[in-house]
Amino acid sequence: MANYDFDLFVIGAGSGGVRAARLAAMSGARVAVAEEHRVGGTCVIRGCVPKKFMVYASEVSNQLKTARGFGWTIPEASFDWKTFLDAKDVEIARLSGIYVANLGKAGAELFHSRAVLKDAHTIEMADKGLTVTADKILIATGGRPTVPRDLPGIEHAITSNEAFHLERLPESIVVVGGGYIAVEFAGIFAGLGVKTTLLYRGPNILRGFDDDVRTHLAREMERRGVTVVLGCQHASIEKTDGGLVSKLNNGMILTSEQVMFATGREPYVEGLGLETAGVKLNARGAVEVDEWSRTNVDNIFAVGDVTDRVNLTPVAIREGAAFAETQFRDNPTTYDHDTIATAVFSQPPIGTVGLTEHEARQKFGEVDVYRAVFRPMKVTFYHGEEQMLMKLLVNPKDQKVVGVHVVGPDAPEMIQMAAIAVKMGVTKAQWDSTCAVHPTAAEELVTMKEKYVAANLGGA
Repeated sequence: MANYDFDLFVIGAGSGGVRAARLAAMSGARVAVAEEHRVGGTCVIRGCVPKKFMVYASEVSNQLKTARGFGWTIPEASFDWKTFLDAKDVEIARLSGIYVANLGKAGAELFHSRAVLKDAHTIEMADKGLTVTADKILIATGGRPTVPRDLPGIEHAITSNEAFHLERLPESIVVVGGGYIAVEFAGIFAGLGVKTTLLYRGPNILRGFDDDVRTHLAREMERRGVTVVLGCQHASIEKTDGGLVSKLNNGMILTSEQVMFATGREPYVEGLGLETAGVKLNARGAVEVDEWSRTNVDNIFAVGDVTDRVNLTPVAIREGAAFAETQFRDNPTTYDHDTIATAVFSQPPIGTVGLTEHEARQKFGEVDVYRAVFRPMKVTFYHGEEQMLMKLLVNPKDQKVVGVHVVGPDAPEMIQMAAIAVKMGVTKAQWDSTCAVHPTAAEELVTMKEKYVAANLGGA
């Protein structure tokens, strides 16, 4: 057996890489991790966590409105962006420090450096003049925002990375995109009092989600003050004394203080030396792996967004854990990517698990649809207009619940529990046998007994 410096070298200290490194190190393996930025990766540093803090901050404006509806007299409130940013940065630093400490406690060595593969077993710390060897290598570098680089004026736009560090809150913004990040940031900026336009080239936001969910969210976002513009895209961006002028391909012109592109992310593979080590990329530019997260090079593996399988932090963590169990704990483990629950922290938020109605009809031919749209109890009290959507999809052949979709307050919390039942193959009869918790919005999930007739027309 060859003599290597490390049993495992992990490139990237995000959620998936750190989990794999810790478990491997705790097994007694000699483990090193390299991270060129801050430890914690996209989720902790420039993704899920700081974004959720921003969601919390922005939701307060709607909570103040609700409070007034319940009889509270509240003086005119104001929001200080710098105070929030400072507090957010302190918390992110604390969380990053925990990641660093946990690696150390597990016995892993951390290199604050960019790592580049020189061959299948050799890694160079590019800015340290240091080269080490490893028996196994794990690529866990995640992804990064993409922008249309050939768009005239794109240099004036920002991405989600910069949105976390704006020196001041803009008075107006155009958020470009229709996915998770775009709808979440549109809700954040609107909730903080920014005049917000969400611009998406497609016919509706959140491509890949259930059509009822997409339509419902777009309508509810507009209730909260977001202007949703669909079916067009930028032709150019021009910086003027009056702001950024967005010229669209349908002739529209939008002027705003900021333009933020959230049009997708790409695997972060550039400059890692993958081609030198012989690692194959797929047609999407992601590291190609099998069910064991192994690349075409026997000793090199990859987990998380860099593989472009299911780009969610909890999935990266499970993939990293499965890798460590298999390679260092004599416990062959793969991760099942089927039926993964997810949440969109839009305003209102979304929780979903399983098939969309379109997917269910493609798979089963027919599907039983149960659907409810209603004003939550809290909203009815102050005569608000906001509505909640709940939708169940059932395979008529075996009566198994194959999809659950919720849009409204606490939807992400609800879907975590619903996902357990769906993953276990619950039937509609078993679902309905669960006694409702009253009074809650969630009770609607177990009290929908009548099939939704309009579902035959494809839903709303």
